[in-house]
Amino acid sequence: MIPCQRHLFDLPEAVAFLRCAAMSPMMNAVETAGMAGLRLKRRPWSVGSQQYFDDVETLRGLFARLIGASVDDIAIVPSASYGVAIAARNMRLEAGQAIVLLAEQFPSHVYAWRALAKQRGAEILTVAKPTDLDWTKAVLARIDERCAITALPNCHWTDGGLIDLVRVGARCREVGSQLVIDSSQSVGMHPLDVRSIQPDFLVNVAYKWLLGPYGLALLYAAPHHHEGEPIEHNWVSRADSQDYAGLVNYRDDYQPGARRYDVGERGNFVTIPMAIAALEQINEWGVDAIAATVAPMTREIGERAMALGLDCAPPELRVGHMIGLRAAGGLPARLADDLATAGVYVSPRGDAIRVAPHVYNDNRDIDRLFAILERTMSASAAA
Repeated sequence: MIPCQRHLFDLPEAVAFLRCAAMSPMMNAVETAGMAGLRLKRRPWSVGSQQYFDDVETLRGLFARLIGASVDDIAIVPSASYGVAIAARNMRLEAGQAIVLLAEQFPSHVYAWRALAKQRGAEILTVAKPTDLDWTKAVLARIDERCAITALPNCHWTDGGLIDLVRVGARCREVGSQLVIDSSQSVGMHPLDVRSIQPDFLVNVAYKWLLGPYGLALLYAAPHHHEGEPIEHNWVSRADSQDYAGLVNYRDDYQPGARRYDVGERGNFVTIPMAIAALEQINEWGVDAIAATVAPMTREIGERAMALGLDCAPPELRVGHMIGLRAAGGLPARLADDLATAGVYVSPRGDAIRVAPHVYNDNRDIDRLFAILERTMSASAAA
């Protein structure tokens, strides 16, 4: 268990921030790293190979460590949608085949697949929300030999409904389906190992559970995709790009591994150091310890919510770091506003209120959440 880490963040005592699944607050060390990067631009003669090459490799290694990958498997991209577009560019898909998606999956992991299906004459198969809340069982039942691509998150973004990717990966290999994962709502909080799952591609944004900056994401490409086709052509991803004097000796070959998928201007000397500072702290804490610290908070939230008459998935069917609270007749329309007015920040998502704590939260934040929930639900019932 990790003691409350609020002191590492700029979180006023009047704020109970329970929406890390939307965007994390910034650690002081991450802000310091970003400010140092900004100062470099004031003196551009100080920008050199460390920013363009060394820091990028450090970040690759830190992310690879989190997911059980090799540094050569990691590309630097600007967003989840960019990473999904790379995956779609490199997928096998023929007319009459199908792509499996979840109902109400996050749009950045939907639009590329809809476009690809239309282009190739394929079909989108949508896994309906299961009435028993068991997403894993529902997904496994949908994947068959017709499914060329399975494109999923590790958990549903609205309420944390868990998908067992190890079992899904095994099923995909059994039927010959390719697997693409958007893990943006899990890596850094929920243990995930690509060696066990064996996806083709996995993408993760930096600004949520990785506690990093906006405008940066990390892409895993399995070794058999290291010779794939990028979606852009820039100088830095080509072989020997460190040799500035030789850049006009144009190269058709690439830097090794997944580096061919790197976005142009990947060596952002503001965001890359920020992400490094964030991932160093996450690796220092350890994902298992982070998960063990936060899961009791969401369990308590679930128990107290059910005592109020709200609905939520049981712990075994969701990740331990977020929970969606629903009401049979719908939540009061003013609930999120009431919470925000009291300095309690959660995320309305669909018909749920999504609550997503981190190691900067403690029981005081949960008590403040329920003080407002109890008052608003009581007023709603009385009306």
